[in-house]
Amino acid sequence: MKYSVLGNTDLKVSRICLGTMTWGEQNTEAEAHAQLDYALNEGINFIDTAEMYSVPPKAETYGLTETYIGNWLKNRQDRDKIILATKVVGPSENFSYVRRGLCLNRQNIHQAVEGSLQRLQTDYIDLYQVHWPDRRTNFFGQLGYIHDDSDNSTPIEETLGALGELVKAGKIRYVGVSNETPWGVMTYLKRAAHGKNPRIVSIQNPYSLLNRTYEVGLAEISHREKVGLLAYSPLAFGVLSGKYLNGMRPAGARLSLTSFKDFQRYTKDEQANMATAAYVQLAKEHGLDPAQMALAYVNSRSFLTSNIIGATTMAQLKTNIASIDLELEKEVVETIEAIHQQHPNPCP
Repeated sequence: MKYSVLGNTDLKVSRICLGTMTWGEQNTEAEAHAQLDYALNEGINFIDTAEMYSVPPKAETYGLTETYIGNWLKNRQDRDKIILATKVVGPSENFSYVRRGLCLNRQNIHQAVEGSLQRLQTDYIDLYQVHWPDRRTNFFGQLGYIHDDSDNSTPIEETLGALGELVKAGKIRYVGVSNETPWGVMTYLKRAAHGKNPRIVSIQNPYSLLNRTYEVGLAEISHREKVGLLAYSPLAFGVLSGKYLNGMRPAGARLSLTSFKDFQRYTKDEQANMATAAYVQLAKEHGLDPAQMALAYVNSRSFLTSNIIGATTMAQLKTNIASIDLELEKEVVETIEAIHQQHPNPCP
């Protein structure tokens, strides 16, 4: 395994991070524990979850993923070997079962942290992340920004202040953001500039061969401000494995399940299908597993801190983790860039 420094901290996190959002929906608790055991044995020390998991989110499974992890941690008794990241839910009319009046104010953040600590059966969270912005902006597939003068969202300073209180209390060690824009990231950094509030150490945003929008404004921030990317959906919901090409829907695969019928971000666009076919063909021409090639590309990015992989089977997990040892040949990288020029960011 390879490791990266998390932001401006002294923590070294595995370049591959174990994602967990399928646990409680597609994976049982026993399967989740088996994945955790295998990942840890392979050198992974970084686990990412969220209070709203599993996915797709619903009242019946709210917090279930954290509960699975907490039971595993309790049985192992080696919490110090794990760097554990979780997230607080942002505003949403669909998640009224989480808390009343969802937003990123002090009350919500404190309540969310207490709930996560209880489910995770731990005294502290290594990295606590804002799952998505409180304000109205472009994320979750929205590329363009539309300004709304009536936006009365919780100020970032209040959110960061609440997180700072929890850092001082020892309940969280470091803070990060997710699904953020360049303006949002720089505002978080500005609000922490004088040491009153904690400085964010990571940005968890989507990044894959089908969505490289991170490179446009955020990559430079990652380098200059030492706030690296935690890349989620690096396989675009498994699309870049090629298993959904030509309308295929393999039995048991995520996008074949009725519960994921609304998750069409990586398959609804013809440019996405064309790009995927080109990437899969490239991998086959060079004797590479398409999923490993896609992950290896993400692993190679200079602004990356960790690549968040997820799997529903042990076979997938082993293949995904093994991508850390794959270095793409120059010809493969050049062809990837050529395909990107033909089909730029079809799935933002």
